[in-house]
Amino acid sequence: MLAKANQSRIPAEVVSDSSVMGGKPVVRGTRVPAETVMAYLRAGRSSQDIFESYPSLPVDGVAAVVAWAEQHHGANWRQATSMSDGSDPC
Repeated sequence: MLAKANQSRIPAEVVSDSSVMGGKPVVRGTRVPAETVMAYLRAGRSSQDIFESYPSLPVDGVAAVVAWAEQHHGANWRQATSMSDGSDPC
């Protein structure tokens, strides 16, 4: 059930702003780093798990991160074993 996800009318996208999370790519309107969502997905976590951990994430936020990851890291981005800084948020 995705009822806890933010029901924003503006399509989600991944953006970078030096005043938010030190310029790390985040889902627009949140402080949720794209790398964190990617790590959850790599670990086999569901969208529901992500929404429960990050209720500010819009419903289409996970899909936006997947599209961004494929564009910036290639189709095999899920095969990486950790975040770029070596941490694991899961």
